[in-house]
Amino acid sequence: MIINILAAAGGEAAPQNKFGFVEALNQGGIIAYSIFAILVIMSVGSFYILITKWLEQQKILNQYKAIRTNFWRAPSLKEGAAKLDKNSAWRQIVDDGLAAEDQHGKMTDSLEAHDWLHGSLARSEAAVNSKLAGGLPFLATVGATAPFVGLLGTVIGIYRALIAIGLAGSASIDKVAGPVGEALIMTAIGLLVAVPAVLAYNWLQARNKRIAELLSGFSTDILANINSKGAVKPAVQAAPAAKAAPKAPAAKPATTTAGVPPKK
Repeated sequence: MIINILAAAGGEAAPQNKFGFVEALNQGGIIAYSIFAILVIMSVGSFYILITKWLEQQKILNQYKAIRTNFWRAPSLKEGAAKLDKNSAWRQIVDDGLAAEDQHGKMTDSLEAHDWLHGSLARSEAAVNSKLAGGLPFLATVGATAPFVGLLGTVIGIYRALIAIGLAGSASIDKVAGPVGEALIMTAIGLLVAVPAVLAYNWLQARNKRIAELLSGFSTDILANINSKGAVKPAVQAAPAAKAAPKAPAAKPATTTAGVPPKK
């Protein structure tokens, strides 16, 4: 770009660059463009999953704050569930637990009733965890295969460079620079796609593990509350206290114009 500007200012024709990124793709033909398109799709899909999953996880973690401060203050699970969002994961576990409680009364064996409640809450947890894990296999696949997709472009570029050397009869730089440049570009793009996908996968997996731990603890508390008929509840976190209003400054004694306090 700078060379073109200086050449135009001097009234000279700008030198033609035959070894740029677009020129390298043009030399690679449909194979190079296909590989590049696949890598772009992988990269866009990885960032889309990263953003959407982060928003989904953050929503669940923010809703957990209401669980710790408001839910267990309610006298019953039904009233506590009414304080939660209808489409939240926490509301789903409570609703499934209440539904299992209504159904377990038909069972004559108390042990079977307990297992039914436990199994129903476990299925509810698994459903939430499965939803959170959606899309992560794509990130793992991109992280594992993107370098090899780029390597395919590298192999093809090197192969074309060897063909150019064979046809020219000599390894001149103008014959091999284009194919070799294409090969290096594809390798770099494959790594640029794979590294963010691997980092995003590991980070989202760690957050999913934390959410799974919170869901498991909440499910256990729900099970204990149902089996004890509401007698067992976890410790409720106190709501943050409101800040006290600042005290008004004490009134100063009145003084006369001479600066002497008036006599009583």
